[in-house]
Amino acid sequence: MDTKINKKNIRERIKARQNTVQALYQWLITNKDLEQVLSEFEDDEYKLAKTDVNYFKTLLKGTITCHKELDARIINLLDRPIDELDTIERAILHIGCYELEYHNDIPWKSIVNESVELAKIFGAEDSYKYINGILDKVAKELRK
Repeated sequence: MDTKINKKNIRERIKARQNTVQALYQWLITNKDLEQVLSEFEDDEYKLAKTDVNYFKTLLKGTITCHKELDARIINLLDRPIDELDTIERAILHIGCYELEYHNDIPWKSIVNESVELAKIFGAEDSYKYINGILDKVAKELRK
């Protein structure tokens, strides 16, 4: 029974991260207010089905609130100016950095792996390699 609950929780967290990528992308592209982006997701029951909604809200609010700090964390690790970074990659890096910094209860390897999986789903063909390299460096700075 515990295993089923645990696997369900993990799947719901994965879905929360996926929704956060989409919502953060929307925020980065449109500059809409956080509450407006959140409201659009909450109004669409399908988007948040099988999602850890509390974790989704935590990630979205946290990444938007800390976006300048998160940019500062990665800016010196990038191979290009941050404004030239693909918006999806930036969203995934923000989520990964936010979790590494503020969710010490989650192992850093899990955070990096989940971010790589997000890049495989949403990013360009090899963006997952780039995400992995950047977040591995961030993890070494924050978790060691």
